[in-house]
This record gives sequence, C-alpha cells and structure tokens, in this order.
Amino acid sequence: MDDAGENIRRAAREHAYSIPREEIQPLDAELFRSDTWAPYFERLRAEEPVHHQVHEELGPYWSVTKFNDIMEVDTNHQVFSSEPAITAFDPEEDFTLPMFIAMDPPKHDQQRKTVSPIVSPHNLAYLEPIIRERAATILDSVPVGEEFDWVDKVSIELTTMTLATLFDFPWEDRRKLTRWSDVATAAPVPGGIIETDEERKAELFECVDYFLRLWNERVNAPPRNDLISMLAHGESTKNMDRMEYLGNLILLIVGGNDTTRNTISGSILALNQNPDQYAKLKANPDLIPNMVSETIRWQTPLAYMRRTATEDYKLRDKTIRAGDKVLMWYVSGNRDEEVIENPNAYNIERERPRHHMSFGFGIHRCVGNRLAELQLKIIWEEIFKRFPDIRVTGEPRRVFSSFVKGYEYLPVVIPART
Repeated sequence: MDDAGENIRRAAREHAYSIPREEIQPLDAELFRSDTWAPYFERLRAEEPVHHQVHEELGPYWSVTKFNDIMEVDTNHQVFSSEPAITAFDPEEDFTLPMFIAMDPPKHDQQRKTVSPIVSPHNLAYLEPIIRERAATILDSVPVGEEFDWVDKVSIELTTMTLATLFDFPWEDRRKLTRWSDVATAAPVPGGIIETDEERKAELFECVDYFLRLWNERVNAPPRNDLISMLAHGESTKNMDRMEYLGNLILLIVGGNDTTRNTISGSILALNQNPDQYAKLKANPDLIPNMVSETIRWQTPLAYMRRTATEDYKLRDKTIRAGDKVLMWYVSGNRDEEVIENPNAYNIERERPRHHMSFGFGIHRCVGNRLAELQLKIIWEEIFKRFPDIRVTGEPRRVFSSFVKGYEYLPVVIPART
C-alpha cells in the first residue's frame, strides 16, 4: 500500500481539530469513504460527547459518541424508540418499510422470536461443516501469484452462500442477494451502485416480488427450517403486507450479508496494516477467535444506529427533547479511550476481545452475532491450512455511506510458495 491514504488521513486530522466544532458533520459519507472519520469523533468524545448538529437534508440530530452513553441510550428502549427507522433518514410516506429492528415491543419481540431459531446453537452446529466446506472450495479456487479482489472472490462469495442457505434461496440466483443488499444501503450518487432513489425503489420491488414467489411456495408446504418458511408460518409474521415483508427481508439480507462480508475484508486489511499482529496470528492460530472479535470492534461494520426520543431526557449536560433523532455512533464508542485501552491499536491479544459495541446492546442486540463470528473463524482456519501469507497490494475502495462501513474492493496477492 502507498502513502497516499496515510497523507489524506493526516490532513483530515489537522482539519478535524482546526474547524469550529459546530461544523463537524458526522453524517458526511465522504468521511467514511476516505477513511478520515476517526479524528472528528475523537474530538467530539473529548470536547462534546453529546453533539447537536443540523444536516441540510435530514434536519437536526444528536450524535452520542462515548461507549457508556451509547449503552445508556441503547438499553433504554422505553425512552429511545427504534421507530420509525434505525437510520437517520425518515421513511418516505409512499415507501415505508416496517422491519422488526425498527419496532418496539411487543411486536419487535414477537417477530424477532420467529426468526431467531435460524441462529440457535443447534442450527449453528448444523451450519458449521457446510460453511467450512464452502470456505475451502472458495479458497481453493482463488488465484495464487496474481492480484485479485478479495471482496468479490472471498468475502461476498462466502457470506452470500450462507445467506442463500438461510433463506433456502435458489442457488444460481444467489448474487441477487448481494445486489439487493448493496442497493438497500447505498447512497444515491452519480456513477454509484444506484444513482437515484427511484432506482433503489425499482430494484427493491424486484426483490420483494422474487421473494413473494418463494413465500407462496413455502406457505403452501409444511414448515421448514429456513427464514422464508419461518416468516410464512409464524403467527406474528404470516399476515405481513408486501412492504413489511420487504422491510424484514432487507433487514435479514443486510444483517446476514453486508456486515460479515465487510468484517472478513477488514480482517485482511487490519492484519496487513499491523504486521506484528499478523505474525502473532501465524505463530499461534489459537488466537483466531480473539482476532475475530478484535476485527469486529476495529471494523465496526455498522457505524451507527438511530433512535428517536419519546420524552425529554438529560444525557450528560444536554437535554434531548421528545421527537429528537439520536444517533448512537458505535464506530466512535469502539474507540473510546476511557473504556477500551489503547483503542486505536489493533490488538488480537486483548484480555476482553468481545467487549465492544459492534453488535449493539439491549433488546436489539444483533441476533446473528454468533453466526458472524463463526464465519470469520472458519474462513481464517481454512486460510491457514492453505496460505502462509495474504498481501494487500493497494488502498481499498470503501463504501460511500455513513451507515455501512465497508469495502467495495480490496486488491490482494497470495504469494506463490517457493
């Protein structure tokens, strides 16, 4: 990797501390595409941990940036509601997508319970050898001695295969899941994944129409152990309308695909940026579970989650009013110097590696967290059976989003054995 990215980050740090604090705009997606977000949040944690800002499109919102404050908000669902949305954007009147992560009890609890058996310990034990076999097949097919895109060849392929299995989705069409995941979370920009919101809506309607055909097959068959069948037969989900079905599909697709794939890519990047840690892992592969948890913290694949205050609430020295948007910046909480020792360091030997907030807290804690950890663990176990080294050969291309923190492209080379 060259020095260009490091120079950009150095300039960003100078900028973050030279501008008036009220000009810091955490929702600027360019901060994440350019990987220059960290110093802005560092300054907010130090000077104004509960920060009020106005976005030209979204209006006013609060940013909560420290670990314990985020936990206080995340675990108080009575005051901080997940409705109407978990992102900063309010739903459009003609395109509202209810989903259980953006619901409060009791409906949230009922719908979450419907799909949670898919990640039960019993089902994870069933999935483990399947994931391992697929990881082996993927790794055996990548080129050695020539550059390729790790995101496409490995991260996307493994997680999309797993997601297709969870849905019992037609295998030959599984990359549609990847596309719909990208479309659901991408910011509309010229030349981007989508260029307009109209494009997004059109593709997501294609998604729900495809899944409605699968629903109709499953609802007329005995219940099976896949997500579509669970939704079709579940008491709290079997009467969902088309838009609520689409909302929950997007939740399950993004939650089961985007986050894990970006952490798999992030693990390759983090180890290359920290060769001392890569050396430790090679010397002691028993550190893989620790490395997985540290990467999930370091990557923080979803940068924030939104809540909406249902009543006035005082957090630190600020009064959040009923109706205000509150963004819990997990990406910042995971770098909180008061809670995590030397948080900017990537350290695969941390004593409490799972002490992070990438999965959230409270009733909305990520339902698939153990499956995410399992996929990361397996891919690295299989990597070490084959390749002593994987080298990043250039700067990654990052996603243009302040919500999904991820990678579109990561060039790597696996050196040929000599």
